Parts: sequence; structure tokens; C-alpha cells
Amino acid sequence: MSPLLLWLHIGFAIFTIGPLTAATMAAPRAIRGKNVPVLQNIQRTTRIYSIGSLGVLIFGLAVGMSIGGGVLGKWYMTASMTLFIVAVVLLVIIDRDLRAAVKVLETETPDDAKVQNGRIAAISGLLSLIWLVILFLMVVPGS
Repeated sequence: MSPLLLWLHIGFAIFTIGPLTAATMAAPRAIRGKNVPVLQNIQRTTRIYSIGSLGVLIFGLAVGMSIGGGVLGKWYMTASMTLFIVAVVLLVIIDRDLRAAVKVLETETPDDAKVQNGRIAAISGLLSLIWLVILFLMVVPGS
């Protein structure tokens, strides 16, 4: 059962976190371009892939429990799970800012979306760094 769970864990990581990162990184450009339909699509994509990325954590926990031997108690596993939870919180903040940017660009002066633009750019960069640290923690210490 462990190889199937590992494949699901890796598959969810590849097919949700990659597009999620690309979508969040594309949002500031859509805000600067005042392209509301594209920004709405990015917001929807971010929300769907954020929910799907929870599969990475779920199947990762399942792999850890199926291996046994207390692998989930190792420092690098604890650190990566903690970073994943931090990333989920950041995704909630990005989703909130994307909704606010869409609302501002639809109704008010487009200059008011600069706050959301800067915050989304900063948080999505931090999010990319978190994903890389988690990848490092999953590959290097366990080998």
C-alpha cells in the first residue's frame, strides 16, 4: 500500500503545487494590467488548486503512517508539515487579496488595487520559497 500512497503524494505535489505557484505569481501582472476576467480566472484557479494541494498533506501523512517507525516524528518531517500549514494560511491570505483586487478593479479606481498587488507579489514569492524548502526537507535529510 505504501508505494501507491507515495505515488499519490508525489502526484498531488506535482499537479497541484506547480500550477498553484504559477497562478499566484501571475496575479500581480493581471492586477497591473487591470485585466479583471484574467484575475477572476486566477482567483478561481488558486482556490481550486489550494484545496487540491491538501491532498499532498493527506497522502504524505498516510505514507508516513504506513512506513511506521516514527518517521513522522523526525525533525525534518515536523518542519515540512509546519511549513505546509504556514503555506496554507498564506494561500488563504492570497485568496482574500485576490477577491479584494477583483472587487476593487470592478467597482472603484484601479489605483486602489496597488495594496493587494504588492501583498500578493510578496506572499507568492514567500510561498515559492516555502515550497522549495519543503522539497529540500523531503529529499536531502531522508536520503
